[in-house]
Amino acid sequence: MTIEVIFFDVGNTLVFPNHEKTLAPLRERSVHPTPAQLLAAERTARQEMDLLVSLSRKVDQQYWETYYLRLLQELLIDDASLQQQLVNLARTSSNWRRVRPGTGEVLAKLQAEYRLAVISNSDGGMANLLAELGLGQYFEQVIDSGTIGYEKPDPEIFQAALEAMQVAPEHAVYVGDIYAIDFLGARNVGMNAVLMDLAGVYAGQNLPRIESINDLPKHVSRM
Repeated sequence: MTIEVIFFDVGNTLVFPNHEKTLAPLRERSVHPTPAQLLAAERTARQEMDLLVSLSRKVDQQYWETYYLRLLQELLIDDASLQQQLVNLARTSSNWRRVRPGTGEVLAKLQAEYRLAVISNSDGGMANLLAELGLGQYFEQVIDSGTIGYEKPDPEIFQAALEAMQVAPEHAVYVGDIYAIDFLGARNVGMNAVLMDLAGVYAGQNLPRIESINDLPKHVSRM
């Protein structure tokens, strides 16, 4: 088997939220979640999505609703309107601005050996965001659910990406951060898949996973 194309998720894989913007409603209340609290909410949201994804059509919204419900419970805040405000901010692509050091260098290295593209559940603004962050140059195609009308893990969005890149699924690998949405979504159309597991949600499980994008070139070369 030869890998020709690497598809990437974006949120929590390549680009991370600017908490100054996404958590602004909490900061206005002088509430400052700790990194441990944010990580706990992330773990809970991912684990619950793995159970609920088959029951939900709006998986991205469901993820963030679960995430902020868990976080607000940890902060002892019961406020549905605040939860929805936080969800809306998290689902706005322009509020995702943090890129981890070395990301561009790894993408450049991968681009020298593979063709790269993106499959993202977003609001139609992902291509512009990647361009603004200096990452757009690495990707031939950006498949955005907000543009094509299908969200991961729907097979339609993965098939649209394969068609856009004119690659057979067995010659492609998808890198994303949520098992039920990214990993299974890709595998269900015959693609290879790798979990970006920065939070260690899937540690100890027999799954192809990495905890840093720096580990990806070596991992893909062994596939």
